[in-house]
Amino acid sequence: MESQFVLNVRSAAEDSFASGLYCAESVVLALAEAMGVESELLPKAATAFCSGMGRMCGTCGALSGAIMGIGIALGRTESSESVQPAYAGTQRLIREFEQEFGARDCHVLLGCDLNTPEGQTAFKERKLGMQCAEFTGKAAEIAARIVEEMANP
Repeated sequence: MESQFVLNVRSAAEDSFASGLYCAESVVLALAEAMGVESELLPKAATAFCSGMGRMCGTCGALSGAIMGIGIALGRTESSESVQPAYAGTQRLIREFEQEFGARDCHVLLGCDLNTPEGQTAFKERKLGMQCAEFTGKAAEIAARIVEEMANP
């Protein structure tokens, strides 16, 4: 059974996505807000990661947003601090996301290249935005669980 924190993060990410924000924007905002971090820079920083890194067939934006959220929770602010918590959380996130969906790259997950007219058409015709909503919710959920466990051992 998931904690209220995890459920709230997932719900917030799904709501943001449904309201028109994209995957990375929705996930990083949901995670940051749940941790009491608010900045208009967060969705701006995440925008270029959406659609597989600007439609370049890269890492799923939902996963990228979740990685940014893990960085907010477990990252460092000084060079003397360890990167290990953020790296361990990120590695676990990627493993769990790949286990859930079988891949981490946007074009593999969706079966189309969003940087082509054909891919854009396929995305719309096959209603792949519903899959993106699922990736967004699950990435937020996994990251929230990791943050909850690692930030409060």
